[in-house]
Amino acid sequence: MARVVKNIVTQGLSGMLGDQIVFSQRRKGQTFVSVAPQSPSGPASAAQVAHRKRFQQTTFYARNAAQDPATKALYAEKAKEDEVSVFNVVVADFMKAPDIQSVDLTDYTGRIGDPIRIVVEDDFAVERVQVRIENGDGTLVEEGDAAPQANSSEWVYVARANNASLVGDKLTVTVNDHPGNTTQETQTL
Repeated sequence: MARVVKNIVTQGLSGMLGDQIVFSQRRKGQTFVSVAPQSPSGPASAAQVAHRKRFQQTTFYARNAAQDPATKALYAEKAKEDEVSVFNVVVADFMKAPDIQSVDLTDYTGRIGDPIRIVVEDDFAVERVQVRIENGDGTLVEEGDAAPQANSSEWVYVARANNASLVGDKLTVTVNDHPGNTTQETQTL
C-alpha cells in the first residue's frame, strides 16, 4: 500500500482503477493506493471465520454507539482530532484491547497504604483498572480498583490490607476499556 501526499493527479481519488488498483481517502486528506482485493480461492480458514465474526461484532457495536448520543459524544472529540468519523474511532477502539505496559511493585511491602503503580494504554481510553492479590494457596488477601493519575497513563492501587508474607502470592491486574475489552496480567510476588 502506498500513501500519496500532495499529488495533483491523485488527490481526492477514490475507487478502483482497471480491477488492479484501489484509491482510498483516509484521515487528514491522505490518498492511499493499494492492490485491488482478490476473490478467495477456497473456503475460509478458522482464523478468517473468527476474524469475520469479530468484525461483525465490531460493526454492530459501532452502529449502536453512533446512535447513542452519550457514546457518540464520548468519541466525537477524538474523531474530530484525528479527522475521521466517529464510526471509525469506535471501530478502532472496539478492535484494540487495552495494553498493560508495566506493573511497579517496588513500593509494595504488604502493608496498608503501600502503592502499586500500573501503566496502561489504550487507543481511546481505559475505563477501569482492578487489582487482586491472593496468597500462594489461592485465598484472597484483597482486591479493588486502582485510581487514575492526572494527565497520565498511570493508575495507582493503594493496599488496604496487611499481607504478612508475600512469598508465592499472586497479583492480578485486570484492565477494561469502554467497549468492554479486557486485558489481564498475573505476576507471582
